[in-house]
Amino acid sequence: MATTYEINMFETDSVDASKTMVTFKVTDTTNNNILAITKSVTTGSNTNAEICTAAQTAAQTEIDAWVASNAVIGKTWNPDTSSIE
Repeated sequence: MATTYEINMFETDSVDASKTMVTFKVTDTTNNNILAITKSVTTGSNTNAEICTAAQTAAQTEIDAWVASNAVIGKTWNPDTSSIE
């Protein structure tokens, strides 16, 4: 499965101004399924790219679980061979 990560939101956390809220729209380009996931990470003196990297790292376990759960979406079940095609 190929995925793309689009930054959907990038703003100061309203609860903790020392953090940045980053929302990714993760798209499975095979079947166009979409996951929106938001993480709050410490801003500090980090660049925007470093903040996005930290947010992706914080979200990666959930993204990986979503990818795994979509692995058979859009495929065909063949009851004659008991296989996913």
